[in-house]
Amino acid sequence: MTVTVRQLAGWVGGEVVGDGEQPIRAARTLAEAEPGDITFVEDEKYLPAWNTSRASAAVVNAAVPANGRPLVRVADPLMAFAAIIQRFRGPLPADIAARSIDPTAQISPTAVLGDDVTVGPFAVIGDGAIVGRRVRIFAGVSIGRDCRIGDDVTLHPHVVLYDGCQLGDRVIVHANAVIGADGFGYRTQAGRHVKVPQLGWVEIAADVEIGACATIDRGTFGPTRIGEGTKIDNLVMVAHNCRIGRHNLLVAQVGIAGSTTTGEYVVLAGQVGVADHLHIGDGAVLGAQAGATRDIPAGARVFGTPAIPLRDHVRMTTAPEKIDRLLKDVKAIRTQLGLGDDA
Repeated sequence: MTVTVRQLAGWVGGEVVGDGEQPIRAARTLAEAEPGDITFVEDEKYLPAWNTSRASAAVVNAAVPANGRPLVRVADPLMAFAAIIQRFRGPLPADIAARSIDPTAQISPTAVLGDDVTVGPFAVIGDGAIVGRRVRIFAGVSIGRDCRIGDDVTLHPHVVLYDGCQLGDRVIVHANAVIGADGFGYRTQAGRHVKVPQLGWVEIAADVEIGACATIDRGTFGPTRIGEGTKIDNLVMVAHNCRIGRHNLLVAQVGIAGSTTTGEYVVLAGQVGVADHLHIGDGAVLGAQAGATRDIPAGARVFGTPAIPLRDHVRMTTAPEKIDRLLKDVKAIRTQLGLGDDA
């Protein structure tokens, strides 16, 4: 479809600067935009790319100056641009059709489904499960016995919820994530690894998002908990009995061993590993590939394995370069003193 810049501004509550009647056919990023497209400039560091872009217009913030092409000024260009793209593309397929239950889905007669629930092909909902309103269950999802799912939850294809899992309102779980599998607990008896029964469950609070192929294990006897607003990336592993706090960010390939707890607003960057029975304090940041082997205090910024404060990490990582320079200086001094250049 083709719309004007003024119409686009109306979609996102923006202010038009320049020719509001400029026709726009699509929304694309700065690197991909062509004439007839609108793009976005998130902040001033992208101004050179905007000035050389072929786009006909841009969504910008107040700091971006006019350069002759139409602008749509908003407080948050990125989110406004996302809204424009969604408007161009139209509703998602699951929102176009009336809410429905696919005839191939298997739903226990003892399960309870709220209003306006969508259940996709070959999904399974077990005995005693309770599903809230406006929940979207995509193809191949498996929901175990006695699960509790809040309102406006989205379960993407092939998500697995083991028995007894609890999901709060507006939780999103992406494809192939597994919630509630057994924790990795064994005891060695008579030379054999004997499984410790995993009899707990998983509780996920409201507004949590869980990435594709992530795994969150059930507790041994009680719950593994994920706090409100926490965002978990793809391929993250949270082990049994963990208590993850509110509004954490767990980035790709993070692994958290059993019975670890975190405070609020903790950030674990890519491939961070956390040993068992530790506590990570409020607001702590663990840099990429950090390995936590002891408790991390609130507000700390740590890097490396074992994880150490940022200042110490920088000192250690720059030490080899300084040693090399020192050896060159010693060699030059020995040469000047006639002692040869052997260290």
